[in-house]
This record gives sequence, C-alpha cells and structure tokens, in this order.
Amino acid sequence: MLEEAESVLRQDPVMAALVERHDPYDEPNWNEFERLCISIINQQLSTASAAAVRERVFELFRGEVTPEAVLEAEDEAIRSAGLSRSKVEYVRNAARAFQERDYTREGLADHSADEVIDLLTEIKGIGEWTARMYLLFVLERPDVLPLGDLAVRRGIEQLYGNGSEELTRAEMREIAEAWRPYRSVATRYIWAEYESA
Repeated sequence: MLEEAESVLRQDPVMAALVERHDPYDEPNWNEFERLCISIINQQLSTASAAAVRERVFELFRGEVTPEAVLEAEDEAIRSAGLSRSKVEYVRNAARAFQERDYTREGLADHSADEVIDLLTEIKGIGEWTARMYLLFVLERPDVLPLGDLAVRRGIEQLYGNGSEELTRAEMREIAEAWRPYRSVATRYIWAEYESA
C-alpha cells in the first residue's frame, strides 16, 4: 500500500518533497492497547512532554502495558510517572473497555470509520481526536484526515499557506483532496515535517 500511496502523494509537489525527506513509519510496533494509552497520554501535551511521560509509564510497567497491569497498578504509581488524575482514570477506562470488548484490528475490521469513532468515544476520556489517532495508527485506515490535531493544521499551514494567514479547515480539506485515498499516509508525512522543524 505504501508504494501506491507514495505514487499518489508525489503528484502533489509539496508532498513529493516530504516523501523524499522523511520516513514516517519508523516507530515501534506497539499493540492496540499500548497505542490507545499513548494517544491518551499525548492528549493536550507537546510532542516532547508526551514522549517523556510515555517513557516513564512504559518503564513503570516494564514494557508490558496491558489492561490487567493498568488496572492492578496503584493510582499514585501511575501518577508519579506523569499522568494527571483524569488521565489515570482514562487509561483505566480504556483497560476495562479492552477487557469487555475486542478493539483489535481483527475485532474492528468490519466496522466503518464512523462506527469505530462511535465505539471508542463511548469510553470516558476518549474523544474524537483520540479515536482518529486509533483509526490512523492502530487500524491503519488509509484515508483519515485528523484536522482536530493542532500539529496537522499547523503543518498544513506552514507547507501550503503563504506563511501569513491561517487556513480554514475547509481550505485544508480542499488541499487534502489531492491525497485521497491516502490522507493517513500524507498526515504522517506532515507530522514528520512539523516535528523536524
């Protein structure tokens, strides 16, 4: 899929340059629950802060971040790794949800993107942004455009705006039309560029 996606993206000159510059697929192969926890950790944090907290949380669980481990851990231990009281509650809610339902790639394979968002946002602490991150990173749906993400919006503005004006979401969606049906892949390149700046 990646080769096909890149050939579509290369038709956009800005995207073609990003494809040459970055490899946005070089992150560890986290499982579904770990990835959801990472998205909860990342909520409203800068990339650097989120990475530091994630590292401490994974250290706390000795790299075994499972629903069972999260539910058994003391609140104070998780908080000392850098999670706020509300985020401790959110990862516990996610852990219980994973014990009750199959949120794996296989378990959600027959669900549309909207159905997945509806299912995930039923879990307290998981909003639309986190659900879209799950679609993009875990389920690897090819055509997700998470305009709720500040870095994506800033990245599109830096790459496609003339530097002086903010683009509306409608304008961003119009720019992203050229990336269909691989807007998820384009999004990864935009993040890679934004984070390297």
